Amino acid sequence: TDELPFYHNRPELWHPYRQSLLKGDLPIRGQDIFLSLTASSETVYEDRLLPVPSGASANVPGSYDFFGNSHSSVFVTNVSFDATLFKGETVFMPVEWAVKIKPVFNYNHVDFREAGIVNPDPRGSGSTSSNPPGNGGVTNPGDIGGILNGGTTPAPGGLGQARSTNRDRTDLALQEAFVEVHLADLSPNYDFLAVKAGNQTFNSDFRGFIFNDTNLGVRLFGNYGGNLWQYNLAVFDMRKKDSNSELITFEPREQQVVIANLYRQDCFWKGYTTQFSFHANLDHAGKHFDGNKFLAIPAPLGTPVEHEVNVGYLGWAGDGHIGRWNVSHALYLAAGRDGFNGLAGRPAGILAHMAAVEVSYDQDWIRCKASAVYASGDGDATDGRATGFDSIVDNNNFVGGPFSYYNRQGFNLAGTAVGLKQRHSLLPDLRTSKANGQANFVNPGVVILGLGAEMDLTPKVRMFLNANHISFAETDPLRTALHTNRVDSDFGLDLSIGFQWRPLLTDNIILSLGYGALLPGDGFKDIYRTTQPPVPGYTGSGSQVDRVLHSAVAAVTFTY
Repeated sequence: TDELPFYHNRPELWHPYRQSLLKGDLPIRGQDIFLSLTASSETVYEDRLLPVPSGASANVPGSYDFFGNSHSSVFVTNVSFDATLFKGETVFMPVEWAVKIKPVFNYNHVDFREAGIVNPDPRGSGSTSSNPPGNGGVTNPGDIGGILNGGTTPAPGGLGQARSTNRDRTDLALQEAFVEVHLADLSPNYDFLAVKAGNQTFNSDFRGFIFNDTNLGVRLFGNYGGNLWQYNLAVFDMRKKDSNSELITFEPREQQVVIANLYRQDCFWKGYTTQFSFHANLDHAGKHFDGNKFLAIPAPLGTPVEHEVNVGYLGWAGDGHIGRWNVSHALYLAAGRDGFNGLAGRPAGILAHMAAVEVSYDQDWIRCKASAVYASGDGDATDGRATGFDSIVDNNNFVGGPFSYYNRQGFNLAGTAVGLKQRHSLLPDLRTSKANGQANFVNPGVVILGLGAEMDLTPKVRMFLNANHISFAETDPLRTALHTNRVDSDFGLDLSIGFQWRPLLTDNIILSLGYGALLPGDGFKDIYRTTQPPVPGYTGSGSQVDRVLHSAVAAVTFTY
């Protein structure tokens, strides 16, 4: 009498928990053909302070120095629809075949206070006082065409000239589209071998240090030994990405990436997984301007000459727990050749390395962690030896992840079109873009030491705290690029706090709030130094390198 009564779970199309034809719970044809549909949206708003050049036409009172008003904001929305049709009784068996498509619609808006950031066209005013809030940053509210065309072209018949300080873009892309086929069963335990071809997402290691991207490729994968071993062999023919949405296009990138990795679960300790990997980056791209008409390849740094970059990576990584201690680590060695490095002004042989480790301990509802990252730098930028470590397309979750100011933000190199580092990256690699630029191994490298904590405040709310000290491994590439003899290695102190709320105790609705701050060190101040004292009462040019830079992020994700 104490047993629960039997409940007949009737199929329903739209119920989020009961069996549904739309979620792949029940076959749509026969006994083993299923359809799984997923709709999702992700919206992110970010308000931040970043060092930016004042612009050729800046006229803000006090903006006489090279750097201008540092305030900017970003609003991005991605709406996607995922449809997967597959065959197979997948409770114990892998799928026999699967077909997936995932179109994504993107809307993005960026707003700066200085001209020449979102578009190289210097026309327009850099003034923030001449435009009342709410008119989109154009000189006259009638210039709606200036917003729709990236803030550089006034609408026909408009009363003034639009400012090149803001940009609105939309994009539609077939982000994922692939076919997966089951090739063979390798054991009675359904160890298998399969192949996947098309636009697909692939992360080559645990934390996304070397390659974490969605691109066109063919991947052979499977497992063995009762799933103790997993393996991948992937070849990607890289496509160019849209400069604003970062969604994939159909245009070839003239770059091939080859990846092979092998995982072993319960290696030495139960709960610990180790991985060995090989990456090859064969970049033959020629001259390329991005969607905003900035030169992406070759990088406009030093002597911009078209060149090839061919490099291989050997890696060892691990993730899991050893007793009560959680451990995540990675070690990579990169070797190859740069046909002509612009900063070095000559061909360069590549030999660089990188190491990262995070150790954490769980005590009830708190996880305390310590982390360290080292990426080698180049001690002599012009000697023909490139020893600064760079990735292929990294997108890592480390030392604070998306809440960290340093990890989240991209910094230009003292107002140039070259980035000191890219968004969602730890490496100061002096390249124009992760998606459309070439890897650069003549760079300063980085040393990061961090402490952090993750706290489950309630079953629905998680808090993240992180503090990281960042310094350059070497400074000669920066001194060479900036033509100066003074760049300190201390970049600054990165502090962040974040909250994640799941109101339904599932991933159907996720709300995130985060705040990150950078306390600039002497090295940061040397790169973004000003030549004159700031005008009293003006918080833009002249004072930004001496104050705390920060970013506030709000994100909401809906998935059905």
